Amino acid sequence: MHDETNIDPFDRRITYLRVSVTDRCNLRCCYCVSADGLNPLPHSEILRYEEIIEIVRAATDLGIRKLRITGGEPLIRRDILPFIKLLAATPGIEEIGVTTNGILLKDMAGPLSDAGIKRINISLDTLNPLKFRKITLRDSFYKVMDGIAAATEAFSLVKLNMVVIRGVNDNEIPQFVELAMHHPYVVRFIECMPIGKTGFWDIRKVLTFDEIKSRIELLGSLHQVPSMADDGPAKRYRLKHAKGEIGIISPLSHNFCADCNRIRLTANGRLRPCLFSDHEIDIKGPVRSGCTHKGLTDLIQKAIAQKPRRHYAGLGRESHLCSMSMIGG
Repeated sequence: MHDETNIDPFDRRITYLRVSVTDRCNLRCCYCVSADGLNPLPHSEILRYEEIIEIVRAATDLGIRKLRITGGEPLIRRDILPFIKLLAATPGIEEIGVTTNGILLKDMAGPLSDAGIKRINISLDTLNPLKFRKITLRDSFYKVMDGIAAATEAFSLVKLNMVVIRGVNDNEIPQFVELAMHHPYVVRFIECMPIGKTGFWDIRKVLTFDEIKSRIELLGSLHQVPSMADDGPAKRYRLKHAKGEIGIISPLSHNFCADCNRIRLTANGRLRPCLFSDHEIDIKGPVRSGCTHKGLTDLIQKAIAQKPRRHYAGLGRESHLCSMSMIGG
């Protein structure tokens, strides 16, 4: 059924659905949460697990093969492990990943692997406990480090995501590179993105792809790793004698729209064709009104058909209506 139904208007095949399961989080990162704090939606506004499963089953009919569970912080949602097991058992789903801040991973890394998670990404923006508190407003640095250690035992591949912010943590690029030198991590440096009404983002805080790469090259020659079909947006590199790998994700200075293969399902039940656009399609209303399986596939296909050629973030058309905690990045 999915021979052409998951091809968007620009000939991109959409095979990847990112699912935000909650808008709640146990951190308050400055670039994600607005200055007045996190204002979570009522639980009734958040998609129920059985509704997400129904949507995912429809998505597989259109060729969706890969899922990523995000939040907010997905691991704080009750019964997340049984839910992941159900997702992993869904016919057509070949791979499930999770993006987490790592706070709960010490006890959950093994169970997540047992439940069917194949890939794990951990957000870590600093290796300094005091700066961690400044960025997140929480004293959870050592819990995250324990979580990373547990994930290293439970998974064959661990990715660490650092949002690089000029004047905040850009001076730590060498320390993060050292992590990739001495550990089998994929350390990914991400340009700071303008999402939501946080009041934090400023173009002057953005360290571009070229700037990040230049700073890393001061530490040694970078050798580009050939891209694989499921690599996602990161440009991959290796340093000589490194146990791990470096990735640079540059949505602003070198956008990767031409190779985008994903759509998003927000925690409150909206299909989002592009991370940086406020255009969304409601699917919660239809699924709660008894929409047929065919009706759900039609809505997902509509979202695929409405993917823009490219985003314009950083060019005066920022996404303001939906917070990163709702979308899940």
